[in-house]
Amino acid sequence: MTTTDAPTDPTAMSGLELLRAWQADGAGSDRPSIGRLLGMVPKQIDEGAVTFAVTPQPDFANPLGTVHGGICATLLDSVMGCAVHTTLPAGVGYTTLELKVNYIRSVAVDAGELTGVGTVIHAGRTTATAEGKVFSADGKLVAHGTTTCIVFR
Repeated sequence: MTTTDAPTDPTAMSGLELLRAWQADGAGSDRPSIGRLLGMVPKQIDEGAVTFAVTPQPDFANPLGTVHGGICATLLDSVMGCAVHTTLPAGVGYTTLELKVNYIRSVAVDAGELTGVGTVIHAGRTTATAEGKVFSADGKLVAHGTTTCIVFR
């Protein structure tokens, strides 16, 4: 095994470096994750802001046949949390303390790609806040939210 084949040590990389490594890998890592499970694709990763996309699958449907709200909530939690992560140095962790989601409209399972955008509002020593939006393939706002994350130093 060469050094380029060695598994990534997430504790040795800043959040920005780790997420960019995931993006460079095409998000095709064999490491189990919610991103892999839902087919999340990183579109843009900058310090304090990320964009991920998910294409709904039939299994994402609620009993009414539209995309389950948990998919948008998970996309929001991911982009907002990862936006916070991009501001953290190596060895510093975080987790969601609070998540607020507002749903604007339903999404058909076959409506195409959903895009989530997360942006940091405040990155402090012990807490961070971020906001996020989810857009449908036709550019309409589907959901928006905010998060508070606790930072572990």
